[in-house]
This record gives sequence, structure tokens and C-alpha cells, in this order.
Amino acid sequence: MTSGRSVSLHHFSTLAENRRLAAELAALARRRLEIFSHELEGGVYDQRPFLEAVKALALRGHHGEIRILVRDASRAVREGHRLIDLAQHFPSNFHVRRIPGEFEEQVEGFLVVDDTGWLRKPLSDHFEGVASLDDPPEARALRARFDEIWEQSEPDPEFRRLHI
Repeated sequence: MTSGRSVSLHHFSTLAENRRLAAELAALARRRLEIFSHELEGGVYDQRPFLEAVKALALRGHHGEIRILVRDASRAVREGHRLIDLAQHFPSNFHVRRIPGEFEEQVEGFLVVDDTGWLRKPLSDHFEGVASLDDPPEARALRARFDEIWEQSEPDPEFRRLHI
């Protein structure tokens, strides 16, 4: 860190800690939330505190944007994932795309909130990782990576079917 500022890192290794930190980060969002996930892990992203925080962001109108990059949404759709239901209620705030082929083998998962907080898991479908509620340089770096992948992605066909 070039600013000399100390960053508080929260290491987690359980589902409960992963849920708590994801919900806490989502509650901090004022403008944007991005999720890069393999299957939208229901144990984390389909939980009431997280969903309530995301809904509050969506209710901010055009000031709240939620972007999701997912490798495969079919399981989430099949199991009635409530984040997908929420996305259907707020289609102008939610944007869901499929991770493009050249990035499908990436095993990491992450979440970025505004230009401030982030959560990273070395293995998207596991519950171990690290998060920071206030680390703008890393949040911007993760957002840049997300944007690079987003630009090459297309709407998820599994998700599109829900709007018919």
C-alpha cells in the first residue's frame, strides 16, 4: 500500500463467517455491487441479511446497480435462488451475464462493493477467504478485473429464459 494506510483484513474459513461478511459488505453498498461467482453459492448469496442489503441497494433506483458474472446459473434457477427472484423484480438495477469461455476456468470468486470493500475466495465454491470493508486500492483493482471480464461477457441464457 503506497498511502501508508493500514488495511484491516478479515480472514474467514466457515460458511457462517462468509455469510456475515458478504452481508456486511452488501449493506455498505451505496451505488454498486459486483459478484463474480461460479454458481451463485446459495449458502452465501441466498440468505436473508444479504438479500435485504441487496434489495436496499436496488431500491435506491438508478443509483443502485448490481452486476453478476456467473459461470452457470442453471442450478440457482432450478433451486429458486432468491437473488434471481430479486433480480426479476428490479430488472433495471440487476445485470446478469455468463462468464465467457476464456475465463470459465478461473476458480476464484469475489464480491466488490462501490470502490471500497471486497471479499475474495481462492475457490469460489468454498467458504474460505479474506475480505476488507475499507480498501479502495484493492476494490478498484478487483472492479477493473470484473469490468474486463464483463466487457467480454454476454447475458446469461439461463437467466434470460426467466423473462419470457
